[in-house]
Amino acid sequence: MKIKPLGSRVLLKNVEVEEKTKSGIVLPSSAKEKPNIAEVIEVGPGECVDGKEIKIEVKKGDKVLYSKYSGTEVKIDNEEYLIVKYSDILAVLD
Repeated sequence: MKIKPLGSRVLLKNVEVEEKTKSGIVLPSSAKEKPNIAEVIEVGPGECVDGKEIKIEVKKGDKVLYSKYSGTEVKIDNEEYLIVKYSDILAVLD
């Protein structure tokens, strides 16, 4: 199944980040916070607000930093995704 976000929304997939303590112990995913870094999977077409077009400046494949409590989690074909508003994306990572 394919998802296409509407308006100024962006479909993200969290990036798995392996974390180690200073002593080299790898933390399991259940012991750490969810990362706020994700990869852009799909981008909506944008929208017009008060006659001004809002262009979405991220593209597929970009790694982004997003607000901690933003978006809606969805599960499709056993994969977890996050749909966020474009305004909840804080930065593009290089």
